[in-house]
Amino acid sequence: MATEAKRAKTDDGSDVSALQSFLQWCDRVGLLLSNKVCVSKEGTAADYGMLAQDNIDEGEVLFTIPRSALLHHGTTKVSALLEQEKASLESPSGWVPLLLALLYEYTSSQSHWKPYLSLWTDFRTLDHPMFWSKEERDRLLRGTGIPEAVDTDLANIRREYTDVVLPFITRHPDLWNPDTHTLELYTQLVAFVMAYSFQEPQDEEDDDDDEDEEEKAANPPMMVPMADMLNHVSNHNANLEFTPDSLKMVSVRPIGKGEEVFNTYGQMANWQLLHMYGFTEPCPSNSNDTADIPITTLHKVVKQGIPSGLELVEEKWEMLREMMQEKGAFVFGKQGCLTDTELHTALKVLCMSKEEFSEFKDNEGWEEEDDEEDVKISLSFSNEGLPGLKAPWKQLIHEAARLTVSSYGDGEEGADGEQVLIEDKAARKALSSRQLNALQVRCGQKNILYRLMELTKALDHM
Repeated sequence: MATEAKRAKTDDGSDVSALQSFLQWCDRVGLLLSNKVCVSKEGTAADYGMLAQDNIDEGEVLFTIPRSALLHHGTTKVSALLEQEKASLESPSGWVPLLLALLYEYTSSQSHWKPYLSLWTDFRTLDHPMFWSKEERDRLLRGTGIPEAVDTDLANIRREYTDVVLPFITRHPDLWNPDTHTLELYTQLVAFVMAYSFQEPQDEEDDDDDEDEEEKAANPPMMVPMADMLNHVSNHNANLEFTPDSLKMVSVRPIGKGEEVFNTYGQMANWQLLHMYGFTEPCPSNSNDTADIPITTLHKVVKQGIPSGLELVEEKWEMLREMMQEKGAFVFGKQGCLTDTELHTALKVLCMSKEEFSEFKDNEGWEEEDDEEDVKISLSFSNEGLPGLKAPWKQLIHEAARLTVSSYGDGEEGADGEQVLIEDKAARKALSSRQLNALQVRCGQKNILYRLMELTKALDHM
């Protein structure tokens, strides 16, 4: 689904052979494409996309994909073997069966999906940050959280390939070859799955299960030909619907002739789009943009503000770590804090007196808030409510936001220059796609943090 991939054209006569082959394959497998849309490279948000050739009403089906045309571990030619040995293919990602299917199908000249997979001659054109050099990631994306996420991805990919995939393909030399199905190709296919795959939502009936029951694992990813042709914007005009027999792309509002058809990949901030898909939305148009304040940054602020009594601070911190568990950051969006309950808990504990904290420990915490209290907390940490917080709470948030801004490495003065650059069309054209995407991420995040600092500054500074 990423918008950076290079694809063949349909409308100008050049490089059409791969795409024509794909469209003929679509006809053979029963993939029905409305005559109101076409795949195009001209007039789209990225290298390719889908355009309306006629006015489209809300609720019209743009194309229908039979489930037999989907590519996943259950439809690949090696599905029986993958099912037979599925216990040995378990991994934290849950992607190994699909990736093994892709390793086989992508390198097989007889693959049923060859016309589809032949649209990609080099997965590195997706331009995920994982294909950038480490130096370039660290330089362009410092402070955004992406370099750390990519380092984790690459370590996990290597571990998964070495521990799970390589032993499996070595046991089946008639189907896979370690010299062909290398770690490099595996990594590229991971990027392909990240950018182009879809996950089917859980059945609504599953939502009615007992709340105490362990949360069900998400459905594994699958490749959905044609649906991955569509580009993403947060204000999309089409949506993929799942039925027992097929998947359908349906318009969710009227689309005028000549307009691009956009799907949505979900409510995703620009850093998530770049990390997962290799592109960004222009800043500040992404309404789902977010900025993270690491929990460790709040801890640092508290320690700096209390040169004495560090023992009590550390005791509170240890308790918070147990309470917060896997939460690594407080997330702020354009309208306020999106992790308001966690932030409320952290501030409440960190600002307790010694006596209050002792009572808190004796009572083993406090009772869970009811729905009405949750609403109050949410309002308190919205942009409208933040200026009205207690002064010590505002000070902690303000300083944590300031420290987070400093982690980008350019300080507040550099941010002004970046904002000017992002508003200058001529200057933007001189940037590489990587430089521009990194700029969009940094500016989007820092704008949120600057707004947060403005909302939480002390009254005597206003």
